[in-house]
Amino acid sequence: MTLLIGALTLGIILALLALGIYISYRIFDIADITVDGSLTFGAAVAGVLLVSYGIHPLWATAAGFIAGMLAGTVSGVLQTRFGINALLSGILVMTALYSVNLHVMGRSNIPFLGVATLSTYCEDMAGSLFGGPETNLWGWTVSSADLTMLLLMLALVSTIATGLWAFFRTDLGTAMRASGDNPQMVKALGGNVENYRIFGLALSNGLVGLAGALWAQYQNFADVQMGIGMVVWGLASVIIGEALTGATGVGIAIAGTIIGSVLFRQLVAIALSFGLNPNDLKLITAVFVFAALVLPGMMSKFSLRKAQGTA
Repeated sequence: MTLLIGALTLGIILALLALGIYISYRIFDIADITVDGSLTFGAAVAGVLLVSYGIHPLWATAAGFIAGMLAGTVSGVLQTRFGINALLSGILVMTALYSVNLHVMGRSNIPFLGVATLSTYCEDMAGSLFGGPETNLWGWTVSSADLTMLLLMLALVSTIATGLWAFFRTDLGTAMRASGDNPQMVKALGGNVENYRIFGLALSNGLVGLAGALWAQYQNFADVQMGIGMVVWGLASVIIGEALTGATGVGIAIAGTIIGSVLFRQLVAIALSFGLNPNDLKLITAVFVFAALVLPGMMSKFSLRKAQGTA
């Protein structure tokens, strides 16, 4: 049960990463590799503020969100103002952020030992919420602090997802979605497609930076390599969510992305519990995403050929 709660918590935290990738991938049709750097950037900024300056965890977490937005803004400016290919601009920003993160942290890893984080606040809250360090959950004895952290992350991600859904129903959110679907029409109506893309990528990477700040506090350290390959993780979550829900609307797509992130983390936890070599995790994730992208097209072609053969 402890492994399950840990996997659920991490899946919910990384749902913010998946939501960020949903914005760039499904709204602007960009597989934004910037997120591999902005996740670590958010964690690095939050970690330095917590360890070196003693900033309150909430403000440090908010700073991680702002750091991610800054990274996304740079990527958007490279694409729109300098006409650089979206994939290449993401690679450029991600590569630059590796050095930036090292400069921000001063070293490759920052442990949070003895530092007040959201995890320590959850430990303090657990006693008053559940009356002790451990509690009974459906017949299982679990850590009250872990359960409190799970509930806190669930409340936070639910609030952000609701706000994101509400935003996409506003005039600005609708225009941003339209600029991704039909930029020529938006330009004809007087909209600034370039600004919409910059804002969209800033929001996308802001959510990714927020995920990095929360993830670092959950695992009690920030590492310069923690963001490597996370764009594939986010894509897997988005694809799983679409497969489960059908993604007929923005609200359903957002909910499906969160469910996909949680489910994917559960699958990873199950695979690790059955002896999967952690070194193979990125490879298995990449293979899964490849299959999820290719199989629907192959199945539709097979169905079409079968229909033509019986006609």
